[in-house]
Amino acid sequence: MGWWQINADTLAGSRFVLSPLAETLASLKLLHAGEAAHPGEQVWLGRHLPGYRARLAADPVTALLVRAGFGRVWTADFLAPTPRDGEDVEEGLDRVRATPADRARADLVVSLAGSPLPAALDRDDLPERAAALLRHVWTETVRPYWDRRRRILEADVVARTAQVSQGGWAAVLDELRPGRTRWLGENRLQVNLHEYPPREISGAELVFVPVTPQRQGGWVSWEDGRERYALVYPCAGALSGGERRAVPAALGALLGAARAEVLVLLDSPLSTTQVVAVTGQALGSVGRHLKVLLDAGLVERRRAGRSVLYSRTPAGHVLVEAGNRADTYRS
Repeated sequence: MGWWQINADTLAGSRFVLSPLAETLASLKLLHAGEAAHPGEQVWLGRHLPGYRARLAADPVTALLVRAGFGRVWTADFLAPTPRDGEDVEEGLDRVRATPADRARADLVVSLAGSPLPAALDRDDLPERAAALLRHVWTETVRPYWDRRRRILEADVVARTAQVSQGGWAAVLDELRPGRTRWLGENRLQVNLHEYPPREISGAELVFVPVTPQRQGGWVSWEDGRERYALVYPCAGALSGGERRAVPAALGALLGAARAEVLVLLDSPLSTTQVVAVTGQALGSVGRHLKVLLDAGLVERRRAGRSVLYSRTPAGHVLVEAGNRADTYRS
């Protein structure tokens, strides 16, 4: 397993960072894999995978670059610059583009894990090609959804931050990438399952970066000089779906579309902040909807540490299913 040695000051100074470039890279990895982790990702792939594959079919050099850059156990470093707080996509792409050509080729050799660099990739425009592809993925497949994805990622950060106050950093680190990240004790953080030498990162800047893609949403990176390290992880699964769940028309007519959407969403426990993030409704509106549903016995609430989680009651489940059946009969 790979692990980092971290002193208390470094962990205390670590923070969560949102990165549109990391979200773009995770989306590129998802397009490359072509395998969805949940129905929302499947819908997203259905919309964007044909165009992505057509683009690569028209540009075989970039297609080969992607295959080489996403190795079995390691992603070429220049494709995954370490996220920086407040950096927009163009600033991140400038860093990809500024990679020296010889370093880009060396990174690909590492990601190929011993296989020789294909002759077609022995060229100097690899960083520019990578930046152009990432910009395409951002523009065509991420930016149209970014406002909602950002709210989801912000909700994840709120939940993780609350978890720090409830269970300490060890509880948070164990759940970032279950089975892969784990607090080992003695100032050691396991970051993956690969047999790499441990790294001493005490005194460096450490950031944790959520992304919405699930199976492809996780990696580690660091900058030259080892001054900044990042652990990218998939956000909480309950928040990750790329599509809003369908609200039965009959249920919407009964409760109102916005309130019905909240009830449909609560098949798994969510906090008020998370409901706001997923639906995009205002905090005050969500609060009023939850109160009405609670008073009607359609949802229940329970406290988890400092958070209050809402979920559907059996009566709420019956009402949602009745709405689904009514829609089915009408169709």
